[in-house]
Amino acid sequence: MRGFLLGIAIAVALWSVAVIVLIGLGRRSQARELATLIPNLLVLFRGLLRDARVPRSAKLWLGFAIVWIASPIDLIPEFIPVAGPLDDAIVATLVLRHLLKRTDRSVVFEHWRGNPATLEAIVRGRLTRRSGG
Repeated sequence: MRGFLLGIAIAVALWSVAVIVLIGLGRRSQARELATLIPNLLVLFRGLLRDARVPRSAKLWLGFAIVWIASPIDLIPEFIPVAGPLDDAIVATLVLRHLLKRTDRSVVFEHWRGNPATLEAIVRGRLTRRSGG
């Protein structure tokens, strides 16, 4: 349990530093998106797990992703800047892509609480540069 809490603390600290750096660079909209990404993903996954329109196989993959992201054991340790959370992001992206092949896109977007462009960037597998700040 101690390792799990330490992993969460490290992830939150790195997440906070990334948000602060983006604010410092004048990229407030990207900082806002990053600050709300994890809570939005949790709301999305929870909503999709409860939605009857999502196939059971996709729900199993969602459960796998939740366990993977919450697990303190990672392929790349969380304390390594940038690369640490990368395996979690890859798993979340792959599961979302799989889910979109099996579920109507509108169902996924119905449960998303963040900027639709952010979810689009996640499922495309690349972040796009948008104007604004």
